[in-house]
Amino acid sequence: MPREIDIKLFLQKADSFPVIDVRTPAEYKHAHIPTAHNIPLFSNKERKSVGTSYKQKGQQEALIKGLDFAGPKMTSFVRKAKKIARQNKLLVHCWRGGMRSASMAWLFETAGMDCSRLKGGYKSFRQFVLAYFDHALPLIVIGGLTGSGKTAALKSLAEMGEQILDLETLAHHKGSAFGNLGEKNQHSTEHFENKICWDLLPLEKNRTIWVEDESRSIGRNILPAGIYNQIRSAPVVFLDIPRMDRVDRLVEDYAGFSNEELSESIQKISQRLGGDITRKAIEAVTKGDYKLTAEMALQYYDKTYLFGLSNRDQQLVFKLPADNVLDSVSVASQILSFARQNQEQIKYL
Repeated sequence: MPREIDIKLFLQKADSFPVIDVRTPAEYKHAHIPTAHNIPLFSNKERKSVGTSYKQKGQQEALIKGLDFAGPKMTSFVRKAKKIARQNKLLVHCWRGGMRSASMAWLFETAGMDCSRLKGGYKSFRQFVLAYFDHALPLIVIGGLTGSGKTAALKSLAEMGEQILDLETLAHHKGSAFGNLGEKNQHSTEHFENKICWDLLPLEKNRTIWVEDESRSIGRNILPAGIYNQIRSAPVVFLDIPRMDRVDRLVEDYAGFSNEELSESIQKISQRLGGDITRKAIEAVTKGDYKLTAEMALQYYDKTYLFGLSNRDQQLVFKLPADNVLDSVSVASQILSFARQNQEQIKYL
């Protein structure tokens, strides 16, 4: 018989063995355990039909209807699972650890696979995720005005062997009105939370975790309160970059997008820029004067960021006059050197 295991053991095993999510495609698409494969017992339409039958006619009628739907697909389920299994082992879950996962785990076991089933299902995973964000994390924040190359520096720190939490990559958004350019469609906030937790789980909690300074919202994804509050109270290495260097960085990052995409992004902040500056910024895009466009956009973004910075504990803000902003490896090296020189004031190093 398939073993039922709790969420902690399930996650430990998920490092080594595949996870099968047997919920509907719609449930899976909305949010799922990040490494899970979807082998749905029912289609979206079938699940709705079974649910309606349960409400109107009771459990037995719903069970028969479910068997009618699932029976013809059993061979397909087994074939898919065998392709996914590692060392002939699988982990299985549904929404609450009920009949769907029990049925599929029994089927996989009957077909000769070693199967463990998550007690409490995906719901127990979500409870684990939300509780995890209240754990204290050894964060150091990379701050700086727009165009300071924070994201690129963060990625270079990872290449140097440092631990990072790359929220913008997880959100598929760079955080500004221009943040969706070149990115995939964003997932739900629920799935964003799942991915944050998944990236944090393997990190050592006695070593620094570097993270970029972020607003509460990254595109349409919202940071969980536990993470956002820790970012706001953590020490900040603030990249103090000259304005024109930041303009050059923005031109390098965004000038490759079409004028239409850039103009649409400017329109998103038109109320904050004002009608006159918005018009001039779009005219500059049309003429290919991307430096002028960047300078005008910074009038809004600099004020916004500095306001947020002013609400931090200023004793935890450490200004680093960095240079060579277009070279992210150089900036990352400057960050590490600066942080080590000030390690008595900056925690976690």
